Amino acid sequence: MKVLVIGGNFAGATAAMEIKRKLKNKVDVTLIDRSPDFLYIPSLIWVPTRRREVTEIAVPREKILAKRGVNFVLDNAVKVEPAENKVYTDKGVYEYDHLVIATGPKVKFDVAPGIKEHACYIGTPPGAMDTRAKLDEFKKNPGPIVIGATQGAGCMGAAYEFLFNVEKWLRTEKIREKVDLYWVTPEPFLGHFGIEGMPLGEAMLKKFMEMFHIHYKTGVGIKEVKENEVELSSGEKINTRFTMLMPPFEGVDFIANSPALETGANHFIPVLPTYRHPKLTNVWAAGLTVDVKPPFQQGEVPFTIPKTGYPSDVTGKIVAHNIINTIQGINKMEEQPWGKIPGLCIMDAGKKEVIIFSNTLFKPRKFAVMIPNVFYDVFKVLLEKYFLWKLRNGLSYLP
Repeated sequence: MKVLVIGGNFAGATAAMEIKRKLKNKVDVTLIDRSPDFLYIPSLIWVPTRRREVTEIAVPREKILAKRGVNFVLDNAVKVEPAENKVYTDKGVYEYDHLVIATGPKVKFDVAPGIKEHACYIGTPPGAMDTRAKLDEFKKNPGPIVIGATQGAGCMGAAYEFLFNVEKWLRTEKIREKVDLYWVTPEPFLGHFGIEGMPLGEAMLKKFMEMFHIHYKTGVGIKEVKENEVELSSGEKINTRFTMLMPPFEGVDFIANSPALETGANHFIPVLPTYRHPKLTNVWAAGLTVDVKPPFQQGEVPFTIPKTGYPSDVTGKIVAHNIINTIQGINKMEEQPWGKIPGLCIMDAGKKEVIIFSNTLFKPRKFAVMIPNVFYDVFKVLLEKYFLWKLRNGLSYLP
């Protein structure tokens, strides 16, 4: 039995190692990814201010996967032909009995003119390093800064974290008084996060904005970004010397090139609550590549739900469990829609943190809390160390 996994970060690596751990020699598991390293993406927010180097949050895949009996192929997957049970890559063709698609997304920089040319993006190692270089130049001639998310975005949390880290960096560099700091977001209120907020979340973030002297604009999109100006959908123009924006995500080219997957315009993969494709019974999806509809009504400026590392890890485990049962002839399937996964996040706030926890990601919830820690972001750091340790040792079964 052959299981092929496309994409090897949180969801893909977890699914591959769990299937092999449980089925051992009964299954041949191959993971294909175009990068040799696993990357702990949440810590990219610290790279621009030199709190982390990329090498500190990257883990080579091949040795870890080999130790767990998973074949690793460094290659670029081009398309899948489900009728043939074949994946085509730059270097060859791979057959499968079960396919797990865990590619993650790509960034839609063309959501507004000028974003790719004039705004920084911190979601990739090259983007984070480019942001570092831009900040180094900025401190020689400081001025206004615009940070936020565009229309259609869903990764608001990382942008909030970067905002507060930059505010802390400005104070460390002793140039804070020379900078007007702006936050712009499509959210109708601070702390919506694409999950309709948390108890006391808006009030807490308003207090943070007041405490750190940050101007904020909610319910706005980006009309255009120029070298020294950001024009909002409201028509307001903000002068800027440094801009960082989180654009929307969409499915990668591998999915777009595979019409049989029947994805929508965003090229994310439709799934059942088991994370199995609704029509292709041996195709599964996990992590950020899953199509999740926002549970809330859209305002004038659209945005979407967050897709983070914790739900990616959870969906990777669910896919592994269900593939294992299918191969063993067990009819019982685990079901947990994305919105029913617990909300678990630690938001960094510039060497401070906010612990966010709820029994489900989407409403209605039985409980939900936001707990500020204004002394040090110790839990954020511990979470990073835990995930990196877990991955370096291939301990996919751990939470």
